Amino acid sequence: MNQVEQFKQTRKSQRKFQWFSFLGIAAMVLGTSLAMAQTPAADLPGKGIKVQALQSSIAEETFQTMLVERALEKLGYEILPIKEVEYPTAHIAIANGDATFLAVHWDPLHKDYYDNAGGDAKLVRLGKYAGPAAQGYLIDKATADKYHITNIDQLRDPKIAKLFDHDGDGKADLTGCNPGWGCEAMIENHMDAYKLRATVQHVQGSYSALIADTIGRYKRGEPILYYTWTPYWVSGVLVPGKDVVWLQVPFSSNPDRTNTRMEDGSDYGFAVNTTRIVVNRAWAGKNPAAVKLFEVMRLPIGDINAQNERMRTGQNTQADIARHTAGWIKFHQQQFDGWIAEARAAAKP
Repeated sequence: MNQVEQFKQTRKSQRKFQWFSFLGIAAMVLGTSLAMAQTPAADLPGKGIKVQALQSSIAEETFQTMLVERALEKLGYEILPIKEVEYPTAHIAIANGDATFLAVHWDPLHKDYYDNAGGDAKLVRLGKYAGPAAQGYLIDKATADKYHITNIDQLRDPKIAKLFDHDGDGKADLTGCNPGWGCEAMIENHMDAYKLRATVQHVQGSYSALIADTIGRYKRGEPILYYTWTPYWVSGVLVPGKDVVWLQVPFSSNPDRTNTRMEDGSDYGFAVNTTRIVVNRAWAGKNPAAVKLFEVMRLPIGDINAQNERMRTGQNTQADIARHTAGWIKFHQQQFDGWIAEARAAAKP
């Protein structure tokens, strides 16, 4: 799926999500309680089993995680409050049995975290929960058009790089990626592979604060250079093709030689990722219903973008996200019920 198609899908999903504001937490809780009361015990393969979900500090991941939790609840599992830890720690905690699952494992971006935590011996990656997910570098369209910038390689030119200098050191300031997210390692790889060290500064810190500053500069008419990924609300504010443009790379520099080309031939330097659910292998062996659930769940990229945009505009409390999740389930009730039915069938001897 190319970026234009992803944007169209996002806008379509945003229209679908208009009914979110009409759904209340009270209705969600009441509906869940009634459904559980009417469900025979034989259809609750997770009854009495506690589940601990993990997610990173990216608040926008809560929607994806919470949707998995609501499905597990329908199977009888007891859901503990989500804990926030960074990706490397999350993989280790799940491998050690200190947590149950991570709903936002980027494959192949998080491969090293998976392998370092014990790999297939201790963990299992299930399903294709969301994707394809793209990531890469963008600049404002005005600067791109004026100076004919299409490739990150052009930033080796000090004159081009200086256009994006905001701290006066002569180097382009690249709004980059938080340490521990995985993307920062690939950016650092690109800095060397494309010989950008002399002209580009990889600016790291709190991504949410850095990207807010970047958007502020764009609104003031200043050139901007930044890294981002999809699904995420940034591309709903700085729209690719309208406000900003993706920069291509001169060649793929992935250490594992993973192909980084998109379906349309564009190459943004990052492998196209699929979000998968990582689970403790021993736990998975004892819970076939949950395994089947994780295998069949699908969440469209456009729906994630739309929900993330609502968070950006102020609907960002846990109650808001719970309402969004309940709304998504109601709008996709037949699909959701199908997941539950498949999971219950997998638990029967």
